[in-house]
Amino acid sequence: MNHHHPNHRKKEAAPLEEAFKELLKAYRLEGKFQEKSLVHDWGEMVGKTIASRTESVYIRDKKLFVKLSSGPIKREVQMNKSKILQLIDNRYGEGMIEEIVCL
Repeated sequence: MNHHHPNHRKKEAAPLEEAFKELLKAYRLEGKFQEKSLVHDWGEMVGKTIASRTESVYIRDKKLFVKLSSGPIKREVQMNKSKILQLIDNRYGEGMIEEIVCL
């Protein structure tokens, strides 16, 4: 006999992460969520030195704006823009950020 337990789950139930991604897609929030993740992960991506000189990070129209408190660090980021864009593409998918603007 096949007794159904009230907490019996279907085997094909999507893992939480998948379900969450589908939900974000359905509500077209995927981009916003990735943007928030990127802003949150900025320090981890660029390392402690740049992170400690970063005053703010925000995204507008596929541009990543980074406000830096140090001239040399600003130059460092500008020189490595393509490398940072590559990191972002690899981590969040291509085309999310098209340009990095140092402030």
